[in-house]
Amino acid sequence: MTSTRPSSVEKKPAESATAAALHVGTSDPRTLIMNNLRQSGIFVALVVIVALFAFLTDGLSLSPGNITNIVLQYSYILVLAIGMVIVIIGGHIDLSVGSVVALTGAVAAVVVVRHGQPWWVGVLAALVVGLAVGAWHGFWVAYVGIPAFIVTLAGMLLFRGLTLRVLDNVSLSPFPAEYNKIAAGFLNGLIGGDGYDAFTLLIGGIAVAGYVVSCFRTRAARVRYQQPVESFALFVARMALVGAVVMWFAWQLAHARGLPIVLIILAALVLVYGLLTRRTVFGRQVYAIGGNLSAAMLSGVKVRTVNFWIFVNMGFLSAIAGIIFSSRSNGAQPAAGNMFELDAIAAAFIGGAAVTGGVGTVVGAMVGGLIMAVMSNGMQLMGVDQSLQSVVKGLVLLVAVAFDVYNKRRAGASR
Repeated sequence: MTSTRPSSVEKKPAESATAAALHVGTSDPRTLIMNNLRQSGIFVALVVIVALFAFLTDGLSLSPGNITNIVLQYSYILVLAIGMVIVIIGGHIDLSVGSVVALTGAVAAVVVVRHGQPWWVGVLAALVVGLAVGAWHGFWVAYVGIPAFIVTLAGMLLFRGLTLRVLDNVSLSPFPAEYNKIAAGFLNGLIGGDGYDAFTLLIGGIAVAGYVVSCFRTRAARVRYQQPVESFALFVARMALVGAVVMWFAWQLAHARGLPIVLIILAALVLVYGLLTRRTVFGRQVYAIGGNLSAAMLSGVKVRTVNFWIFVNMGFLSAIAGIIFSSRSNGAQPAAGNMFELDAIAAAFIGGAAVTGGVGTVVGAMVGGLIMAVMSNGMQLMGVDQSLQSVVKGLVLLVAVAFDVYNKRRAGASR
């Protein structure tokens, strides 16, 4: 009996042609940008905004001291943005994070300042409260079925009221020096340096090396699975550009006060949650739920469980942000965390998260948060009135969401 299956000889030219087509990278920068317009546009916007304020402030915004201040002042917003982008990817929203920041900071202050417990006991107490708040929200959203907007709006009022009760409507301060170092401490002089901190440069070099290794592994994996890749010249140029920016940033920090401890915390969170969203089953399930809830349910995703842990995680990160903010403030205030939820939501949307869910990245949220931070810091250096700063932030958020809508319509029209 003669087989009708094509021989391996007959298949080989076609397969080779397909593989060759897939492996051919494009060296056209415009094509690369248009193929990934959403994320590319965010990075371009960040570069433009940094350059604009550097020009308007005569370089003051890029001074070592100011760059250190940006890291210290906006680190807690970036922490909130990590959790918020995961919530938004899952198709939800959380309006309570500012109140949870205030509550967790208040609990830490009561434990440490009022009752004289060690600083680490206050940190643990704040984390436990954050996890409990997240579980509270997760229960009502996941198992009762109340929309997250309503649950977290109620939480915003509830936990703000609890903050006032915990603090008895008064501020508590100061924290011990160990607690204060969480957000205001630096690693400096560990391995010397003449006029600069060599340890900060070493950490920057390690970060660049890790990025390069990760890029090569990702590229090799894409080639192995016959996916298209960029040309090698552009691949090297991208790594060189990122490496130069990171080392410049490290150089500026090294000439200020060294490596902020809070930056180490933030970098660890970005790495962990970047892997969590891209490389784990939980991360894929979050994207699936936000992208198409019905399909996720039919494919066997335990939607209730995933939604529950989305909010538990948000509570945990809100507690970390509360610890950082209270540490930087060196105390707890009843009005702490006011409007933080809007800054976190803005960072996520500006960073590329979709209003309808299913789209977004941790790195994008970080870039969105940095855009907000650089704009706020630059306008403060220029002495811009607070009311005008709010107007500018609102317009930037509106443009970011409009860009998301435009991208979706363009994608729909091209099908």
